[in-house]
Amino acid sequence: MNVPSRRPRAILLFLLADLLTACATPRVVSKHAGASGPEVWRSRGYGWLLTVTPEGLRLHHETAAGCYPDPASSSELTRMFGVQESGPWEDVRDFLAAPGETRYRFDRIAALPAGCDAPHVWSAPELFDVFRATFAEHYASFPERGPDWLARLEAARPRVSPGMSGRALFTVFAEALRTLGDAHVELLADDASADALTYEERPTGTFALLEQEARRTGRTPKAVQKEWLGAYRDGILQTVLRGQGHHVANQRVFWGFAAPGIGYLNVMTMGGFVAATDGGDATPDQELAALEPVLDEAMAAFAGATAVIVDVSNNRGGHDVVARVIAARFADRPRLAYSKWAHGAKDVPPQAFPLERTSRPAFHGPVHLVTSDITVSAGEVFTLTMRALPQVRHVGTRTRGSFSDVLVKPLPNGWTVHLSNEHYTDSKGEDFEARGAPPQQPLDVFPEADLSHGHARALRALADSLTVRDAK
Repeated sequence: MNVPSRRPRAILLFLLADLLTACATPRVVSKHAGASGPEVWRSRGYGWLLTVTPEGLRLHHETAAGCYPDPASSSELTRMFGVQESGPWEDVRDFLAAPGETRYRFDRIAALPAGCDAPHVWSAPELFDVFRATFAEHYASFPERGPDWLARLEAARPRVSPGMSGRALFTVFAEALRTLGDAHVELLADDASADALTYEERPTGTFALLEQEARRTGRTPKAVQKEWLGAYRDGILQTVLRGQGHHVANQRVFWGFAAPGIGYLNVMTMGGFVAATDGGDATPDQELAALEPVLDEAMAAFAGATAVIVDVSNNRGGHDVVARVIAARFADRPRLAYSKWAHGAKDVPPQAFPLERTSRPAFHGPVHLVTSDITVSAGEVFTLTMRALPQVRHVGTRTRGSFSDVLVKPLPNGWTVHLSNEHYTDSKGEDFEARGAPPQQPLDVFPEADLSHGHARALRALADSLTVRDAK
């Protein structure tokens, strides 16, 4: 969620390609070493070995099955580990992407373990061991998603042999990952041995209904999803906002009035507010620079509103910092938003993320937060943050249940696996991973009987009910 992941030329496996477009993943970067020579740091959790030299940064991945280098350049790593802060002891240091972001704790060690840089051609059984160890050591949600997953993966070991093709090994990994049902799990490959294979997470909820519609009508899922997203957009502009709304920030934000005195703000991603360029994805600071003026205008317009509907029912995630900045527009004083910690990060206390009051235009009246099973990743972090505010009423259906940042793990053969390795808890200490945050007031925003127009009609009815309530 927080930090952009590297996405090489590859096969997308476990996300619905055109729908979950903005989920981001954590990365970090640090100061260069001085003339005293290299420093080597081992992370608590995450399985990283970070070497800081006068020439720049290097990263290795360490598991019980072996150690190997990360292909990232020093400049890429600098976007991950750009800030260093002293830990509780001299040989402990925290690395983070920017002040206030996810804190990664490292211990200084004497040198890289033997073999980390040794040239090695990894056999299929060795790659299987690394794949298994990566999940055994870092995946955070086995109890909720797959308590016997490691045993089932081990049962596939007889299918793995030194002479097997890359395609066959890819199939073993992909079939195993599919059973987790985790929107933050992916397997990517950019070599010819696997590039004809495509696997996707089995769709559930609203996505399953869209797939059923594709089968029923004989169209491709992509075509059905595109048509459905168009109907979603048109429904907001014409039915919810009655032709008087704004569709801005690279078409990721809608705002206006859904009824007299009832403001409406819809954010579809926690990022993507800057159009993509050849220079790559925008940084969080660039995203916020594009978003903040939009929020200023909307909040100024909402100054006299009796209530505001904040709709993230179709939010596909992005940056946690964006989620917190939007939520700050509704905070009347500082509060605990949520806490997080990494699986396997020994003796590292949960990191608390505060929600601060902003000096920019804000709305502190009643808020109705709308979610669905599509609300995912940083959209869910936004949900946790908003639920910490006493004037917010959570409406809709459960969120997707994929809160964790994505841990990006290149495998030694050039493939890349993404996995969820963190725990998020709300201000009361509750963890909703795998089950989603439940609403206080149920509202079916994507009804099976009316997938194309049900959202707009549900939001129209919610806005009208608030107008009637305020009139009494």
